[in-house]
Amino acid sequence: MKLKTNLHFHTADDPNHEIEYSFYQAIDKTSALGFSVLALTCHNYFAWSKKYAEYAEEKGVLLIPGIEIGIDRGKVSKEGRHLIILGCDKDVEKIQTFDDVRKYKKEHPEIFILAPHPFFYGSFSLKDALEKNIDIIDAIEQSWFYSKWFNKNKEAEKMAKKYNLPYISTSDTHFFNFIDRHYATITTKEQTQEAVFESMRKKQFKNTTSPQNFLLDLMIIQGIFTISDNIKRFAKKFSKKPAANLDFSE
Repeated sequence: MKLKTNLHFHTADDPNHEIEYSFYQAIDKTSALGFSVLALTCHNYFAWSKKYAEYAEEKGVLLIPGIEIGIDRGKVSKEGRHLIILGCDKDVEKIQTFDDVRKYKKEHPEIFILAPHPFFYGSFSLKDALEKNIDIIDAIEQSWFYSKWFNKNKEAEKMAKKYNLPYISTSDTHFFNFIDRHYATITTKEQTQEAVFESMRKKQFKNTTSPQNFLLDLMIIQGIFTISDNIKRFAKKFSKKPAANLDFSE
C-alpha cells in the first residue's frame, strides 16, 4: 500500500508558537487531502495522546508520536539544535544533549530520528553537529523552504548521499498553505508505525516537492506568519487579552 505521509507537523499544542489550528482541525484537513500518516512533532513537548490517536484513526490517519526537541538548549542558543524523534514516549522531553539522545535510542531502538532543516540559517539548525552525530540519525529532511535560487537543502541532500541515509520531504507544518505540496508517499505492507519506519529506512518512498516562489511564499507568507506569531506570543506574555487571529488556511 501507498501512504501519503507528513513527518513534521505542529499544532496549537506547540508551546513555542501561536499556531492557529487545533489538533482536530489538523487531522480533518490532512485526512481530507488524503494523508494516511501524520507525525505530531511539537517543540520540546510530547503532545501525542491516546485520545488524539483514536480521533486520527477514525479519520483513517496513523498518528505517530513525536517531538521536535532542542538539543543543548541554553548553550548554543535558547532553542538549541533541533532534532525530530519519532515513535517516542513522554520521557523524550527529558533529553538535553546528544549523549542523552544516544542513551534514549539505545533504550528505545524502535524510534526513528529525523534531522530537520539541518543547514538552514539560525542556531536552531544542526549544521556541523549533523555530521558529528550522524550515528544517531536515521534520515535527513528535505525542507519545503526553498526556491529555484535559494536552496539550503542542497547541503542536506549531499550529506544524505554521503552516508546513504533516506532524504525525506516534509512541509514542517505551522500553517496549512504548503502541506499538500511537500510530502513523502511511502510504500509499505501495512499502516503501522513499525512498517512505516521500516519502509523509510529501506528508502521505499517517493518525495513530492517543488520550489516555492521566493517573494510570495518564502518572504511574504512565511514573513506574515513569523511576525504574527511573535506579536501573539508577546501579547500572550504581557496581556490577558487574546491576540487577534489571522487565517493562513487555504
